[in-house]
Amino acid sequence: MYRNTTAAFLVAGLALTGCESAPEPQTFAACTAPAVLSAPNPKYLWTPNAIELTSQRLADRVYAVYDRNATTHSTAGVPSATSGGFVVGDNGVLLVESMINRQLFCQMISLVRAVTDKPVTHVINTSSHGDHSFGNTFLPAGVHVVQHQRTAEYIAAHFQEDVAFMKMNFGTDQGLDEVRAVAADTLVSDTTPYKVDLGGIQVEARYYGFAQTGGDLFVHVPTAKVLWTGNSLVATKPAVPWLLDGHGKDVATTLTQVRAALPADTIVVPGHDHPTNPAGFDFSVNYLRAMNEEVSAAIGKGLTVEQTVAAVTMPSYQGYAIWDWVHKVVNVPATYAELKK
Repeated sequence: MYRNTTAAFLVAGLALTGCESAPEPQTFAACTAPAVLSAPNPKYLWTPNAIELTSQRLADRVYAVYDRNATTHSTAGVPSATSGGFVVGDNGVLLVESMINRQLFCQMISLVRAVTDKPVTHVINTSSHGDHSFGNTFLPAGVHVVQHQRTAEYIAAHFQEDVAFMKMNFGTDQGLDEVRAVAADTLVSDTTPYKVDLGGIQVEARYYGFAQTGGDLFVHVPTAKVLWTGNSLVATKPAVPWLLDGHGKDVATTLTQVRAALPADTIVVPGHDHPTNPAGFDFSVNYLRAMNEEVSAAIGKGLTVEQTVAAVTMPSYQGYAIWDWVHKVVNVPATYAELKK
């Protein structure tokens, strides 16, 4: 289960002889220096070292972590930094996501430590994207990393490509030279959810289908009715899905399935937003359905991809600050290529 068995016993606060002893405090060597916030770089959607994270208690033992500006940014259609969270059990803490770099990882650990001194024992990454998983670099030995099997395969094969992508989109001065690929300890399959009892509270990670990548996990605390979506639901209205790998119809199906499975009072934490509720899925699902229909109609009329981009304007769904890129450059061309086959 653990990469370092000795470290696992120390994290649990047990002597290797089997005799009880005072718990060994868990240390994070990467987090000895205080964070120094930089000015945001207007060239990028958001600047990791300019972000201040905050936590919100969602239920007993369950917390969301997100960009302090997410509440105001969301309604204005402005992209926010990565969201995650943590769950506190009697035996340890599970992190949802590990963030993009040292500074944001350490901010997340500070938010955990403001609530509990229990050791961090597990991390679940909802996808392979570096802003959700690069922080694994800074985990101490013995912390159990959980990913979908295709996420782990992608990271093993394409880690440096993802680092280059993140540098291009967030800057070369955000500490990304020090991140390293970390192999997962548990690989989640399409059919069998991952479940862990942290002591008094259980966390599940489940694959519902293609939602942005080939290995998207939804993290659920059933007793607390809290769900983390990762980038499967990037943010609420007016944000729209990023079909970086296409599969617009599959994404709509997956999000619809997840939405239908949730009780109405579930708290939903999107991948880049403050907490919402199951209705937060509706704008993205409706956008995908309408976009697929309009692209299909354009193909039926014999339009080229350029003509289709010009025709599928969808004014009632505009309002996202990066609409021109997400919709015109990514989503419509990807959907056109798939439906044209």
